[in-house]
Amino acid sequence: MAVAKAQPADLIDSLLSGYKNPEDLIGENGLLKQLTKALVERALDAEMEAHLGHAKNDTVTNSSGNTRNGKSSKKLKGEFGELPIEIPRGRNGSFEPQLIPKHQTRWLRRQDSVALCPWHDCIPWYRPSVPVVPALSRPVPSSAGCGC
Repeated sequence: MAVAKAQPADLIDSLLSGYKNPEDLIGENGLLKQLTKALVERALDAEMEAHLGHAKNDTVTNSSGNTRNGKSSKKLKGEFGELPIEIPRGRNGSFEPQLIPKHQTRWLRRQDSVALCPWHDCIPWYRPSVPVVPALSRPVPSSAGCGC
């Protein structure tokens, strides 16, 4: 597991410069929601760049000629409420986001995932080679669909 980098104090200070009450941080349009949106969208853009093999506005380097084709909107639901995000699209439709898979609208924490995978404590879109912690001791059917 990668170790998280320490965030510079001046960055955090600048983000909290207008802070007056908890609503500014965790409210409907609070800083946490804005940061979550920005981080998710940047991560999805990075996934698209890795998928295509070239950065935005660079020369197309993949053999299929696949390029970006705008973005589509999705409302992500979680304990923070609804979060509208923009998902990048590829021209040939082969882009499969890993952070927020196609058709997923719920933002899941790790402990919430057991409801979706009754055989393991795993996130369905995260496919470990070995199950992390078995939630039940019964055998996993091949049709479990969780990728474990």
